[in-house]
Parts: sequence; C-alpha cells; structure tokens
Amino acid sequence: MERRNHSSLAEFVFLGFPKVGHVRGWLFALLLLAYLFTFCGNLLTFLAIRLNAALHTPMYHFVSILSLLELWYMATTIPNMLANLLREKKTISFAGCLLQTYFFHSLGASECYLLTAMAYDRYLAICRPLHYPAVMTPTLCGKLAAGCWTCGFLCPISEVILVSQLPFCGYNEIQHIFCDFPPLLSLACKDTSTNVLVDFAINAVIILITFLFIMVSYGRIISAVLKIKTAEGRKKAFSTCASHLTVVLVFFGSIIFMYVRLKKSYSLTLDRTLAVVYSVLTPLVNPIIYSLRNKELIKAIKRTICQKSGRAHH
Repeated sequence: MERRNHSSLAEFVFLGFPKVGHVRGWLFALLLLAYLFTFCGNLLTFLAIRLNAALHTPMYHFVSILSLLELWYMATTIPNMLANLLREKKTISFAGCLLQTYFFHSLGASECYLLTAMAYDRYLAICRPLHYPAVMTPTLCGKLAAGCWTCGFLCPISEVILVSQLPFCGYNEIQHIFCDFPPLLSLACKDTSTNVLVDFAINAVIILITFLFIMVSYGRIISAVLKIKTAEGRKKAFSTCASHLTVVLVFFGSIIFMYVRLKKSYSLTLDRTLAVVYSVLTPLVNPIIYSLRNKELIKAIKRTICQKSGRAHH
C-alpha cells in the first residue's frame, strides 16, 4: 500500500454507524430529536437564568455556564453525525478532523473543571453555610468559570500538535462516528506509543484528579447532610446534590473508560457506544436534571417564554 504523510492525505472517511441499513432513517430521526431537545433545553436554561435576577446566584451561575458549554459541545459532533447519516460519502478534511478533535476535547476538559467548580460550590453551601456568601462572591464565580474555560482549551493543544505531525497511510477510514485521538492514532504509519502515553498522562491528570476532587466534596456533603436534623432539610439538600452527582457519574463513568487507558481501543462497538453516551446522552440529561426537576427554574423558563412570546405579538 502506498504510504503518504499527512500533507498529502487530504481527507478522512467516516465509517460511522456500520450496518444500520434500513434503520438509518429512524436513527437519524432519534438523533435529530435528541439534538433539538438538548439544544432547546440548554438554551432555555441559559436564557432563563441570565434573564431572571432571582436566579443570579452562584449555583445557577454555574448551571448556566454548563448549559452554554453543552451547546458548544454538541455542535462539535452531532451536526456532522447527522449529515453523515444522510450522505453516502462521509468525508472530513484533515484540518477539519483535527479541529473537531481539538474542540471536542477542550470542551470536554472544560466540563470536567466546571463540574468540579460546581461540586466546590455545593460543598461550601452545605458544609460551610456561614462562610458561603463571603467566599463564593460574584468575582470568584467569574474567575472560576473563566479558569475552567481557559484550562480546558489549553489541555488538548500538545496532543493535537503530536497527532498533526504523524505520517498517515493511504488507508484513511476512521473507525468511529466522529474524529477523536484513538481512531486517528490507529491510522498512523509509525509507532504511536508516545502519543498514547501523552494522551494517557494528560487524560489521567484531568479526569481522575477532577473526579477525585468531586467525590471527596460529595463525601463531605453527604456526611454533612446526614447531620441535618429535619427531614425536609435533608430532602432538599439531597435533591440538589443528587442531580449534580447523576450528571457527574454518567459523564465521568464513560470518559474514564474511554480515555484513561494505555490501549488505542478495546473494541470498535464499545468505543462507539461510549461515544454516544458522553457526546449525546450527557448533554441530553443535563436539561432534564437541572430544569425539569427544579421548580424554581421551570417557573423562570415559563416566564422567559411568556416574555418572548409577548414581545413577538407586539
């Protein structure tokens, strides 16, 4: 087989969802519905929090940032996945593939940091209630959010640079539903053990440390909640924390198995399944957990919709 480096390899071809056959239309419809629901849910959550002064608290500030992040996160992969389900030739340029990989990982890393900041916020609110207003000020909230975005967008740079310098063979079929480091490394014409080791080190530091910090925070939160004397107080505290913890476990559970490993891949089917979980399911779950289970936020969303529709009639 002719060997060509990346400068002459103009594009990659996605294999996407193999053997879907006659259910391709149903798969497209399900994915489109999930995308529209997630997009509208996260957008409404973001607008409702930003437009309602009563929700300008640290907790809702982080929820709004998470909703905005999820809008970006979905946009990096799902529109391309939908397009690939409709067209016969599923191609993406080499530069486009690297950009998709970069933004997907930078936004994923930003979410890891943001979920950690949210856990810290809940820890202060429940375990240090008297110090909470003085510590979690609007200035600190802004700095934490900016730090999450900045660190997240810096993290994948070295990985993308290393991949961009790899020589690729003439075989250019990506065994995945979108561009990512593991399927790209499997197409390289040289030993990629250095890339795998760098990926493992960066992912282990980002994912495991943030996950550990979140679990420690929630361990202390649960301990504090159990000491609350009133049943109503315990129920309210657990309800708020259970929502966040559900998102954390779904998101981190899939990305730990996918990225904290020293192998390029365990199985193509498993990798695709996990990719659907963290690229589609997690953004889909967020508006359900943070909005539909939160009466205060539901009221704010209804007010926002009514205000927008009222202005449209005028």
